[in-house]
Amino acid sequence: MKITLNGSSYEIDGPVSLEGLLHHIELEGKPVVIELNEVAVFQRDYATTAVEEGARIEVVTLAAGG
Repeated sequence: MKITLNGSSYEIDGPVSLEGLLHHIELEGKPVVIELNEVAVFQRDYATTAVEEGARIEVVTLAAGG
């Protein structure tokens, strides 16, 4: 299925949850914030939130520094 991930066209085999997408892009278990179709999704909902054809997803990684 085709989605838009961080502003770029991206293809992934579906069906997949947001948690599955994070695994696919190697960010599973990392501190991230996800916006699905311009709506923020709680981390507790990643496993049950389906990614659908044409979805617009923004994944922001969090980093600490000094």
